[in-house]
Amino acid sequence: MPASNDVLIVTGASRGIGAATALQAARAGWRVVINYRADEKAAEAVLGQVRKAGSDGILVQADVAEPADIEALFAAADSFGALGGLVNNAGIVDIRARVDEMSFERLERMMRVNVVGSFLCAREAVRRMSTRHGGKGGGIVNLSSVAALLGGPGQYVDYAASKGAIDTFTTGLAKEVAEEGIRVNAVRPGIIDTEIHASGGEPDRVKQMRAAVPMKREGSAEEVANAIVWLLSDAASYVTGAFIDVTGGR
Repeated sequence: MPASNDVLIVTGASRGIGAATALQAARAGWRVVINYRADEKAAEAVLGQVRKAGSDGILVQADVAEPADIEALFAAADSFGALGGLVNNAGIVDIRARVDEMSFERLERMMRVNVVGSFLCAREAVRRMSTRHGGKGGGIVNLSSVAALLGGPGQYVDYAASKGAIDTFTTGLAKEVAEEGIRVNAVRPGIIDTEIHASGGEPDRVKQMRAAVPMKREGSAEEVANAIVWLLSDAASYVTGAFIDVTGGR
């Protein structure tokens, strides 16, 4: 269990896996910083659930593609309590496209949100949690994807590549801060029933992909959140640089 004043930042927490993680973390005793980019109403609903779960939280609007927003996010967290964890969940997909159809703007936005944003959030978390900087340690969980292993051909190689970068980042950072009280791990979701598919222009993707999953069903945001919160917990105290595939066997 986290200490009573431990604060967890969950980026992109207004919906999907982020929202489920915020709620599961609250049930586990974390005080939660609920980050959102645009949908304040949805974020407020998540905060209401966190409070019903017996914990507390704050809402912080920030776009993880913007360095100044990230600094403001962590400054807000500082005023809420001692940072003990970070979930780098915020991420985007785009419409189905081949590499030879992708624009520079698409690629830049993909990498700014999915990769650079995660790096900068982790940088700020390490500055606060590392014993090297006077912190008391903590945990970071990065959201990767099974796409990092499959490549996303004909769909979104850019998204898959961004998640491949997250895998490498997780391995490197875990080794870099292992002696400083920080554990860094990642979760690779597979086909999960969330709104991200609709944002990529494929609202029926879950239904279309179900047959390709060995378990013959999609996963839920709650099932991914369970893995994330476990990685943050003392039950995973000797786990760092690890990857949990939540894919139904895919």
